[in-house]
Amino acid sequence: MNDWLIYAVGFFAQLLFSGRTLHQWLTSEKKKKVVTPSLFWKLGLLAAFILLIYGYLRQDFAIILGQFFMYYIYVRNLQIQKVWDSFYNFFKVLILALPVLCVLGVVLFGTMDTEMLFKNEDIPFWLLSIGVVGQIVFSTRFIYQWLYSEARQKSSLPFGFWLLSLIGSVIVIFYALFRKDPVLFVGHFFGLIVYVRNIILIRNAKS
Repeated sequence: MNDWLIYAVGFFAQLLFSGRTLHQWLTSEKKKKVVTPSLFWKLGLLAAFILLIYGYLRQDFAIILGQFFMYYIYVRNLQIQKVWDSFYNFFKVLILALPVLCVLGVVLFGTMDTEMLFKNEDIPFWLLSIGVVGQIVFSTRFIYQWLYSEARQKSSLPFGFWLLSLIGSVIVIFYALFRKDPVLFVGHFFGLIVYVRNIILIRNAKS
């Protein structure tokens, strides 16, 4: 596939991610506190699936790993917010099955060499390791957020979530620069502003 078409897929996913982040930020600014609108999770769900496809097209295991993790955490947050209940059962099943079907399709019917996901000559091992670490940190923020929300039975975006977001983004930006991946760079660079601002809002609320 043409590189520009692949990048278009990635940029579309990042546009959705940026849109949800912008919506959360503006909503939080309006209420003078950090809030968690359901649209944040809905857009994240769609963007994660698209970026999962982008990761495979780029033969980039670091991207695939991060998105597969987060997809189902987005679903769980919609369940906690009771938004999930408003979906038709058909769409619930489809949403839950999409990533699994995507992976199965690649394994069973894909023409690409799946070993390249783990050993890509274009990505040195040290660089892939940095990318994986960045995605793990970035994904851990949602594991932390998920456990935090489960404990309170309320979908929340606490201070630790934004701190992990900030650290993970810095690592991924470093990875993106060496990988020469404009999709990752643009998406995470924009996020830095929002992460810092949410940290400030939380600090201000506590003081």
